[in-house]
Amino acid sequence: MSEKPRFVMCICTGECPGFQSLNLWQLINYVRNELDVEYAIVHPQLCVDDGDRFLTDYIKSNSKYIIGACDPKMQRKMFKDAFASVGGDFDKQVVSLDLRNMSTEEAMNKVAEAVKQLSEAAA
Repeated sequence: MSEKPRFVMCICTGECPGFQSLNLWQLINYVRNELDVEYAIVHPQLCVDDGDRFLTDYIKSNSKYIIGACDPKMQRKMFKDAFASVGGDFDKQVVSLDLRNMSTEEAMNKVAEAVKQLSEAAA
């Protein structure tokens, strides 16, 4: 597997009240510039049809993903089929983070901790 995870932020159209306190661009730039990730991207709503199409184009079976979004149980329910359809395994490849109702700094810390844990697990 690729050693550096890829960070995907799903922001629920940008209108979800759960992300009101989050400065999306400050978070994304922190992740891509300060953390040891392959890259960081934003999708407006992974749980709809174009999100499924994006995931099936994007997923590689040898990569790890950190997905910042809503409830991890919901992420698994919504995204596992997209991973399976291209030979991936959601449970082995994804670290799901619930970043709702967090300040930007809290979200940064949560993503940094996930990157650190993946790095330590790969060592």
